[in-house]
Amino acid sequence: MMRCIDLFSGCGGLSLGFGKANFNVVAAYDNWQPAIDVYKENFFHPIYNVDLKEENESIKKIISYDPDIIMGGPPCQDFSSAGKRDITLGHADLTYHFANIICAIKPKWFVMENVEQIKKSHILHDIILQFHSKGYGLSSVILDASYCGVPQARARFFLVGHIGDKHNQLNEVIAARLSDKPMTIRNYLGNSLGVDYYYRHPRNYNRRGIFSIDEPSPTVRGVNRPVPSGYKLNKCDPEGVSLDEIRPLTTIERSYLQTFPKTFKFFGTKTNLEQMIGNAVPVNLAKFLGESILAYIKNGDLKQPNLFYFEEDFKLPSKALHRTGFLLRSTTTNTLSNYKNV
Repeated sequence: MMRCIDLFSGCGGLSLGFGKANFNVVAAYDNWQPAIDVYKENFFHPIYNVDLKEENESIKKIISYDPDIIMGGPPCQDFSSAGKRDITLGHADLTYHFANIICAIKPKWFVMENVEQIKKSHILHDIILQFHSKGYGLSSVILDASYCGVPQARARFFLVGHIGDKHNQLNEVIAARLSDKPMTIRNYLGNSLGVDYYYRHPRNYNRRGIFSIDEPSPTVRGVNRPVPSGYKLNKCDPEGVSLDEIRPLTTIERSYLQTFPKTFKFFGTKTNLEQMIGNAVPVNLAKFLGESILAYIKNGDLKQPNLFYFEEDFKLPSKALHRTGFLLRSTTTNTLSNYKNV
């Protein structure tokens, strides 16, 4: 069983998912005490309150566990469409620290999770070159969680590295394991919520605020607001719905959309809980990725070309993948260049 370390663990979505995929998560690290407290209540292995910007201290602690795989989701506010989108300040530098820790310890595998907007940043290009220089074969995927066992249309970027391997090693495995259709809330929770429609606060009132449980939920964010007084249905909302019957989902119900089990123990202020649940990697999405890694290890070489590119359409169930983005060739120059597969 592969020994796994979770960095920027939050309340434990990645840890729980990889544990369900039969990885041995041996330790976790975070720097936000409310999430650490919740994590401690739900896992038997230790979690440490460590500022991962203190790389030397972090590396000493992590390397003592002799991990086979290190995973983590460096905070993504600066890349997110909901954030400032400032990729030179704030939390974005934690992505560099994550890469530095990986390259210092050199585990066999690493997994990095982030929002899909990170693909537009120079930081991602920088760390790709850094990982490549240390001998990692790289795969990148944008996964729509609703095709991975999660009742939520949540798109997330994953960069996976395997030392000494070719590039794009996981692409065929992941594509083959995607569901043929998205999972709806009713598919996952049945009628247990007691509603057919619910309110999710829109970013602006030109967007819909009412959603059906017969579709995947939109992305669970770190805030959850009540229906505003005076809210009026607009043309984007479903027809024939009465606002008298509409409510937002509760904090704990939103954790179910993140596929945390009902036995998972959440406690703390509503503000903190909404943030840690919204920031978490959906448990079943993490499980899907962990199982994909194990399937690749079992199946061996899938004869992918030894070059690195971004896959744009892993969020779709199609097996015909459109490739466009940046290409990293395995040559002595180790340069990035624009590439389009025609």
